Amino acid sequence: MRILIAEDDPAIAAAITDALRQGGHAVDHVANGAQADIALRDGAHDLLVLDLGLPGLDGSEVLHRLRQRGSGVPVLVITAREGLNERVRVLDLGADDYLVKPFALAEFEARVRALLRRSASKGSTEVRIGRLRLDLPGHRAWIDDSPLELTAREFGLIEALASRPDRITNRAQLVEALCNWDQDLTDNGLDIAIHRLRRKLHGSGANVRTVRGLGYLLEETADE
Repeated sequence: MRILIAEDDPAIAAAITDALRQGGHAVDHVANGAQADIALRDGAHDLLVLDLGLPGLDGSEVLHRLRQRGSGVPVLVITAREGLNERVRVLDLGADDYLVKPFALAEFEARVRALLRRSASKGSTEVRIGRLRLDLPGHRAWIDDSPLELTAREFGLIEALASRPDRITNRAQLVEALCNWDQDLTDNGLDIAIHRLRRKLHGSGANVRTVRGLGYLLEETADE
């Protein structure tokens, strides 16, 4: 999943960015409201972690503009502003959850997982392809009942493909899903990740098929 963090406190931003990246997510960070508003316009993110006290453009206005555009991206508000009236106001603006600073990192991660699971599942908690089972928000995979060990990059790759069922995903879309703004992924690096993922999927009834000139497709295959 790709997550945007809009937070102007460097220490908080660094801590939650590191935690989310260690969890296998692609994470982008902005430090003011205007940058957040611009970043959200391309619809590339699966979750927004939003501080209300942003410079330039208040987080409440960022949230208001996001919902005015009709975006349904989940929003987790993190703020030092307390009180029932403030929580009600922010939830009425369109936030999905609310966390008051200071907070425990474990609780933050649990709330992120819950929001991503709610957004991704749309009534189904798993993706199944052949004998392969995927829990996308939980970053877990199995072949039948045996856990499938995947690196963060490999899971990001299969997640990007599984999120577009029956549709071809091109190389640029895969690179965008796998990388943060401050990272690069070479063509060779992408090819290596695809090769390793295919090897781990061998015998699962699922495979990454190359559609020449167009991209890649995660599809069910006959058991080998």
